[in-house]
Amino acid sequence: MTSPAKLILDYVYQHEKERAQQVYLTQPLGGGRVADYTWAQSLDQARRMATHLQSLGFAPGARIAILSKNCAHFFMSELAIWMAGYTTVAIFPTESAQTIRFVLEHSEASLLFVGKLDTWPDQEPGVPSGMPRIALPLAPATPYETWDAITARSAPMSGQPHRAGTDLAMLIYTSGSTGQPKGVMHSFERITAATELAVAQSMSQNLGDDQVHRVLSYLPLAHVFERAVVECASFVSGQLHVFFAESLDTFAADLQRARPTIFVSVPRLWLKFQQAVFAKMPQKKLDILLRIPILKKIIAKKILTNLGLDQTISAFSGSAPLPADLIRWYRSLGLQLLEGLGMTEDFAYSHTATPRFSEPGYVGVANPGVQARISPEGEILVKSPGQLVGYYKRPDLDAESFTEDGFFRTGDLGSVAADGQLKITGRIKELFKTSKGKYVAPAPIENMINNHAMVEISLVGGSSHEAAFAMVVLAEDIRPRQKDPAVRAEVQTALTTLLADVNRQVADYEKLKFIVVADQPWQIENGMLTPTMKIKRANIESAIEPKLDAWYAANQPVQWA
Repeated sequence: MTSPAKLILDYVYQHEKERAQQVYLTQPLGGGRVADYTWAQSLDQARRMATHLQSLGFAPGARIAILSKNCAHFFMSELAIWMAGYTTVAIFPTESAQTIRFVLEHSEASLLFVGKLDTWPDQEPGVPSGMPRIALPLAPATPYETWDAITARSAPMSGQPHRAGTDLAMLIYTSGSTGQPKGVMHSFERITAATELAVAQSMSQNLGDDQVHRVLSYLPLAHVFERAVVECASFVSGQLHVFFAESLDTFAADLQRARPTIFVSVPRLWLKFQQAVFAKMPQKKLDILLRIPILKKIIAKKILTNLGLDQTISAFSGSAPLPADLIRWYRSLGLQLLEGLGMTEDFAYSHTATPRFSEPGYVGVANPGVQARISPEGEILVKSPGQLVGYYKRPDLDAESFTEDGFFRTGDLGSVAADGQLKITGRIKELFKTSKGKYVAPAPIENMINNHAMVEISLVGGSSHEAAFAMVVLAEDIRPRQKDPAVRAEVQTALTTLLADVNRQVADYEKLKFIVVADQPWQIENGMLTPTMKIKRANIESAIEPKLDAWYAANQPVQWA
């Protein structure tokens, strides 16, 4: 591919000069206090740390790791690593000590930035004993030298340190939903090309040529989605004021503080927002009121204001499929929610819905510069400007992952409509065969189930059994009361109806035999969700496997785990 005329650091230097006093990052400090960093202040901090890193004498391209929740100093650390001539390795802040050790050793990291973390005492044993460490400002108490102490004594790196387009900018380790994380190599030229195209596309969709937009950064920066569409987009455009979330408990207040004009989320959070609305007003009553023209605008405005999304011009969902009815519901409130498809391997740059191509249930059309086709087996194949350089130390995966003419095998099953819009119909690795010999794709069925007001998230399984089944986690407002006999009766009735509704919409071989209600929520902390809130199928199925035969034998439409 042709390297862009400007690389991502060149854009950053330009903003440092032309937007010096523009507030770039807003970091909550607790108790309602925040710290604002302008472009000039952010780059001054990054330049000072770059000087220090370079003084340590690591080889060019050395891997420097960041273990931190989202914060302003994550951005500054990444810039410092790049300016010093090194490659970033970000680790999910919820990872276990075992996975942290694997990533640090596999990537051959030379140093670790320890940042904002909730479970550092449990994670620290995963860091090799001799590895140098630097504590970011919001890190737990540690004996390590601090960012503030280092930057106070270090002179800012001068000039505009250059990186070659083919230099590795980052290793992104997948979140490990199916086995050991893989290190995806991304170069400066490819992340720049993908980000330039993505920013240009966004700016063309009524976002304004020079307006500074507000965005809340809360999805993990170790994941490609947030890294590409928030951090790198801000590096290239210069038109994002990035607010950070303080904690899960303060998320609603963080959202109200940011009042984002651009909001990016994942399906589970879009569902939780909707369920929070329904907890205050029953769905049927709200639907009736929204059909009254004189009331619709007032009620919709109030709902979006309470969510903190009343000023949102552009809303996106990614990471997993979004139920079509959920998209329609948000659009009925006046929020133009759009869906997209992107992967770690294409730097989240593949397909995006646009105001013109936005049919619910589809992920839009191929982005500018992207080539896509469907293989004879139904797999979506993509060639993207953001294509990975390869898998770190895994030439075997490189050989498996590309077609002979250079298309990446996404692992997604899909179909393309006449107007070019792409529909995802499942994942190849998620397909399972019942004892009747037919393959079942769980994702479309899960989408139907997840759209129910009482359900937060679901899993469809049943490999080698007579028929498929579903397991659901009840909505957050119902879970505390799910042992109450009256509530159980209500849930039982609703899920029995849901089971019949789903079975009317699927093929005979996809019909569900029963629905099981999980006895506890699936969380990142208990190993049932990835850091981007996708279900870890293998973990869930392993946990429930001892009970499956009994559930099939009971032959009841709704059962309780």
